[in-house]
Amino acid sequence: MSDALPNATVTVSRVPVDGTTVRVSTIGAPGDRAFVLVAGLSVAATHRERLASNLNAFGPVHALDLPGFAGVRRFRGTVSIERYADAVEAVIDALGLVDPVLVGHSMGAQVVTEVAARRPDLSDVVLISPVVDSAARTVSESMVRFARSVVHEPAAIRWHALTAYALCGWHWFRAVLPRMLAYPIERRAEAVQARVLVVRGEHDALVPRDWVRRLGRVFPYAVLREVTGGAHAVVHGQADVVAALAVAHVRGDLPDRGVASLTAVADTTTRSDLDRLRPAEAWHVLVARLRELVGMVRGDDLVAAGKTEHARATVHDDEPVGDAEQVIADGELAAGSEDGAERRADGDERSTPVRGPERVEDAA
Repeated sequence: MSDALPNATVTVSRVPVDGTTVRVSTIGAPGDRAFVLVAGLSVAATHRERLASNLNAFGPVHALDLPGFAGVRRFRGTVSIERYADAVEAVIDALGLVDPVLVGHSMGAQVVTEVAARRPDLSDVVLISPVVDSAARTVSESMVRFARSVVHEPAAIRWHALTAYALCGWHWFRAVLPRMLAYPIERRAEAVQARVLVVRGEHDALVPRDWVRRLGRVFPYAVLREVTGGAHAVVHGQADVVAALAVAHVRGDLPDRGVASLTAVADTTTRSDLDRLRPAEAWHVLVARLRELVGMVRGDDLVAAGKTEHARATVHDDEPVGDAEQVIADGELAAGSEDGAERRADGDERSTPVRGPERVEDAA
């Protein structure tokens, strides 16, 4: 573990919105174009720190803790995805961001889609594990699918989720969940003028392949990718490859073969794999997370210190961060899988090179 990772220094600020605030965790050097990360239901921005430290190719990365999550004061009155979109727009305006790249995970993908539908000037959007499948918008079905995904997540991600849900509280979770399930993301997608990258994890039962393909067809422009080995929290569990995909998307380096097929990609680096943490590093992660949680509850500067320690603790200094060509490698879905049959039916097994020696393979 390194004590000198300038890209992992996190600063925390707050933007007033609608009677409460949005906590903004900023990482990376100043630049012309920022990434704005919007987390899912109940999840704290800490869930994005491994992603954020690899995203600052064009400017700083701002990870948002929205009202009601991660210890931030809740909205008063009725909550909705549209109201969360209002909050994200308020942050964009308050920070003076020009054409930021919006990145949303899970429910955050709904919020980002709503913002992009309102702002035709936005150029690029990244949706990771976008919910909710229009064929399964019930609490019972969503819970079953979520449970099927959780078994494929690293233990550290489950720990993050448990602490985030505890900070959110059952009352607020129960208030927001129905709004998330009812939000018609596919109806708003057609109004989005930005170039959209949609990413899912291979084992994400909550966001199945069929749903991603159906959703992708609605956007005026969409590129679809599937990260092998990932599940619903692919944004954290496979942060290196997700960040590389996002940067390559903004640069225009991702080949678009149409939304009828997904392309499988694999993370070839192990720089920030959670399961490679040595005992001392794991202990440091735990202490850093506890400091952050205390800071969230108390509302003081321990939040920034804890986030910085946590971001540094989860990065291995024995392997550098690669660019898109280095972390995107051959990704082939296993023979006999759901998409194997679709590939044979489509008769399309071409591979498309990514700039450099590595390549991606058609997954469906």
